[in-house]
Amino acid sequence: MTVREQLLNVFRGQYTDRIPNVEFGYWTLTLSAWHTQGLPRDVTTDAEAEEYFGLDGITLFEEIPIRTGLYPRFERKVLSTDGEREIVRDDEGNITEAFIKTSTMPRYIKFGLETREDWERLRSERLDPNTEGRIDDLAAFFHKAKQTGRPTFFHAGALYGWLRNWMGVEEFSVAIMTDRPWVEEMMEHITELTLALIDRALPASGVDIAWWWEDMCYNRGPLISPRLFEELMVPRYKRITGALREHGIDINVLDCDGRIHELAPGWLEAGINCMFPLEAAHTDAFKLRRDLPSVLLLGGVDKRALIAGRSAIDAEIDRLRPLIEQGRFIPCVDHRVPMDVTYSNYCYYLQAKQKLLTP
Repeated sequence: MTVREQLLNVFRGQYTDRIPNVEFGYWTLTLSAWHTQGLPRDVTTDAEAEEYFGLDGITLFEEIPIRTGLYPRFERKVLSTDGEREIVRDDEGNITEAFIKTSTMPRYIKFGLETREDWERLRSERLDPNTEGRIDDLAAFFHKAKQTGRPTFFHAGALYGWLRNWMGVEEFSVAIMTDRPWVEEMMEHITELTLALIDRALPASGVDIAWWWEDMCYNRGPLISPRLFEELMVPRYKRITGALREHGIDINVLDCDGRIHELAPGWLEAGINCMFPLEAAHTDAFKLRRDLPSVLLLGGVDKRALIAGRSAIDAEIDRLRPLIEQGRFIPCVDHRVPMDVTYSNYCYYLQAKQKLLTP
């Protein structure tokens, strides 16, 4: 069976000869550290690591060339540097400061979206569904995808996550409470943009999954109340997933870190039915499945076990075995692999996980 067939069959509860062997990826410093522990030095990217380890690989899934969200992106520009840190205008229009040689999150100095005037300019210049270049050669894409046998996906984007990135968590949270009509206007425009691109370019069949990105939870719960989430976002999700179903897409993967329990019922109601990456420190995959029996699961392997060593890895594999046996679950590390995980421990983990993947 191809990786595409395996992935679809797992999520649809059908027979597969094995579960796809995927991983989320690696922090840059992780691969650098592993170069001193046995990883070949020419392995420097996620895709190269996936090929080296023999993984099917999330980064090797084929993304259909329809560009949702900001387009064109801002040109990334280094505004200043002292050799250790640099001030950058990022590709979303924000001014940030970050250390050059580490993988830490940047410090935001100024966000690109602060006023209605900023929004109107962004909407006009970078959120127009008819902008030339949003859609590449789809015929060539599907010809290549058919040859590779890999799953294809449409990037459905974000209603909260993009606005949070453009405005910052604090300012976006204030806007939700003090200028709800403006927030609804922005979410509605993003919804209409996505629907227009689906209608304009998505084929009637051939795309396997939709991929959503909504980092809107932290370790104790969501950054927005479930009530506001259900009022502002769930109805708009439903319109998009309804359009996706008309194009043969019934698997919607939601990428959200942190504790997602409070929002997962709303996502599932809205047709977003696969939760990822299931950070084990904050989200209990077993509880999700008990509470929401139809939910699909991707991720869930506790990165802390890989840090702790072989006994902990064995225990983690045993912990997840019942969930594998229930089906509709693809295990992988619950975020990018951190540099605290040794190369030896990671190789051991891959060997141990392999035993779970063949029914």
